[in-house]
Amino acid sequence: MAFNEKLADRVREIISQTNKNVEEKRMFGGLCFMVNDKMCVGVETSRLMVRFDPSLTDEIMEKEGCRPMDFTSKVMKGFAFVDIEVLNTKKRQEFWIKLALDYNKVAKASKKKKK
Repeated sequence: MAFNEKLADRVREIISQTNKNVEEKRMFGGLCFMVNDKMCVGVETSRLMVRFDPSLTDEIMEKEGCRPMDFTSKVMKGFAFVDIEVLNTKKRQEFWIKLALDYNKVAKASKKKKK
């Protein structure tokens, strides 16, 4: 699975400033950062996946380079893809990653599958 190593390093750097319970998992064709056992941010080759407060959807979708996450042809509420072209500054990268981290504090973890 390929993903943008440089962007993944930036995500690691920003998340590590405030969070210690971070796990990296390869999924969705890229690298997903789980914070406090909850999906937070994902890095692919040409985009960033961000989990955010679903009540902000209209506002978030108006941002440049942002579009709904739709892996299975069904839009996932509270998730968006951000094109890598708009993540060309540290400030823009921090905006999206901190948006996901802010929501992570109150987001519910998905139910664990029984083994």
